Amino acid sequence: MKFVKTHLGKILLLIAFAAFCAGCNFAPHYEPPAVETPTGFKENSTTNNAGTNIWQVAQPNDSIIRSNWWVTFNDTNLDALEDQIAISNQNVIAAFDDYLVAHEQVREAQSQYLPTANLVPSVTRSHIYSGGFQLSSSRDITTYDIPLDGSWQPDFWGRVRNTVRSAAATAQASAADLENTKLTAQSELASDYFQLRGQDDLIRLYDDTIGAYSNSVQLTTVLFKTGIDSDEDVAQAETQLRTTEAQATNLRILRAQLEHAIAVLIGRPPESFSIPSTLLVATNPPGIPLSIPSQLLERRPDIASAERAVASANAEIGVARAAFFPNITLSASGGLEAPNTATLFNWSSGVWSIGASATQPIFNAALYPAVKQYRAAYDATVAQYRQTVLSAFQSVEDNLSALRILQKEIKQQDAAADASLKYLNLATYRYKLGIDSYLNVVIAQTSYLNNRQTLTTLYTQQMTDAVTLIQDLGGGWDTSQLPKD
Repeated sequence: MKFVKTHLGKILLLIAFAAFCAGCNFAPHYEPPAVETPTGFKENSTTNNAGTNIWQVAQPNDSIIRSNWWVTFNDTNLDALEDQIAISNQNVIAAFDDYLVAHEQVREAQSQYLPTANLVPSVTRSHIYSGGFQLSSSRDITTYDIPLDGSWQPDFWGRVRNTVRSAAATAQASAADLENTKLTAQSELASDYFQLRGQDDLIRLYDDTIGAYSNSVQLTTVLFKTGIDSDEDVAQAETQLRTTEAQATNLRILRAQLEHAIAVLIGRPPESFSIPSTLLVATNPPGIPLSIPSQLLERRPDIASAERAVASANAEIGVARAAFFPNITLSASGGLEAPNTATLFNWSSGVWSIGASATQPIFNAALYPAVKQYRAAYDATVAQYRQTVLSAFQSVEDNLSALRILQKEIKQQDAAADASLKYLNLATYRYKLGIDSYLNVVIAQTSYLNNRQTLTTLYTQQMTDAVTLIQDLGGGWDTSQLPKD
């Protein structure tokens, strides 16, 4: 009994030492890398923002874009399509499965905190000879053994803790990647949708133009037959009509491709999906709340993913450093051993043992390069994080400036379209009076069509840039949605 107490005391002392060393952590103290953030967006200044309603300075209670941000466009068809992204988009589904893998890797890392135990029952049959060289006798021996072996490696130097922290940070990065994949798909769908609506506007414009050009062909033909006009004017009118018909047909190629792209985004085969033709409403995009630039660090999932990668790399340094210190293993075994099943479960058949072992690296040339490797990897993730932040600021500024300039350009282009319509009406009137040739009408018609086409394209670009700006601002996501493990 004294022997048992002595060894039990040593084991308890070792466990107490393990608890004392549990606070050891060789990973550098971690804080998110410092990034220089501007106090405000350049394109959101009072001068640049005057007279627009595309975005608004966020108030304390209105500084967050809602998670279902697309409803602000007031398009029920778009709403119905966006609702399918989270459940049917294959890239989102794959990203969700990637997160599940990372989540379970955290559980796998946490399992290293616990001891391992194995039960390996066996039956051994042995034949023994006795009597020296004479081999006068022999006998068979059967041994029944039910051993239970266990071992535990205390986390003295924080190797397991840093492995868990690294895995947890990686899982959080994967969760942010999932949200970024979802936001990207939602934004791409909205952008494709508004481009498709823009194509519907252009198709209507060309259809109306073809009707007008058909009337021109009829007019020039009548005037030619009456001797007032020439066959050259008829040829010009017919050429313009046929050219415009071909251009109108070509517009339907992009529309079909956009429709196919939307089908794939919502997980549908293109051949079984269609969107009825609906015109793009030529109005400004909804107001988009803007807050201070530093909040992008919390609201963009790609930035959150990059920051979590830095945290994971920081913990890996601690894992590499821990390899320089002893690896201590506590082991214990116990079980039953007997020559027959009748006595196998008697108290006297019990066997046990306890022990401890330690492995201390004396020379391992790979340890020092490993630490430097993880430090370099950490520095690389810091640079990638800062570059992601800078790119985020750039993309927001790009789209703010695009929306500001587009609003002014649309007004100018609308005025140009009105002027070209007046020019067309005047040229047509003068042609009917016989003052000018039909060539002037052709020039005026082409000018009006080009100006109207440019105006429609600008309206489409304005809507797609508004979608991109919402994506740049995080689309209603923030870091509080990251899992806590």
